[in-house]
Amino acid sequence: MAAITTKAIVVRTIKFGDTSLIVKCFTKDDGVKSYLLRGILKSRKGKLKVAYFQPLTQLLITANHNSKGTLNTIKEAHVIHPYESIPFSVVKQAIIMFLSEVLSNIIQEEEENTPLYDYVEASLIWLDTHNSVANFHLLFLLNLSRFLGFYPDISNKELNGFNLLEGNFTTSIHDKLIVVESQLASFKKLLGINFDAIHTISFSKQERQTILKIIIRYFELHLEGFKKPRSLDVLETVFD
Repeated sequence: MAAITTKAIVVRTIKFGDTSLIVKCFTKDDGVKSYLLRGILKSRKGKLKVAYFQPLTQLLITANHNSKGTLNTIKEAHVIHPYESIPFSVVKQAIIMFLSEVLSNIIQEEEENTPLYDYVEASLIWLDTHNSVANFHLLFLLNLSRFLGFYPDISNKELNGFNLLEGNFTTSIHDKLIVVESQLASFKKLLGINFDAIHTISFSKQERQTILKIIIRYFELHLEGFKKPRSLDVLETVFD
């Protein structure tokens, strides 16, 4: 069993016993891997520090990867993109908590997915280095759907309804899964843009909550087993 060195983003951490952690990471080279970090909560002299395994921390790890279905081990870890603003912003911390839960739910495959990894990595760096982030999570989720295979078909964007189940625009506006009118206008603002254009979009608190619920419903319809994040209430409180 050879050691592998790869970039990794911490997705979820669970306490195991009194002194250990189980850490789920999205690695660049091997997809999702779970690691058992024995004794990390009591050891102060070891190479691995608890601070390295906060949600969505970006690491370079050297690890032993076992066969599927078994816990792996990390030999060394180094933070490669130390966040400068995220740890000190209540808003950004709430976004990180929310995105961590979403990604833990969505990313399950133990195989390389470099485009998805690069997207998550670059998005988190953008979040850390910019101030206008109130709509970041909305655009992150919508653009994430591109890498999951169900980004909205915008070829008929001028039509007056968007079918959440079909993922396209439509003239039929009477189904309960059709987004219309003011909600549709808000939804359209997010289509086809990147994070550098997000400062041009202004939403009220109510509009932001409504759009987020629409996007989450969209994910529920297109990802089997996707669950509404429990941290959604925290996120809404922060933006209240």
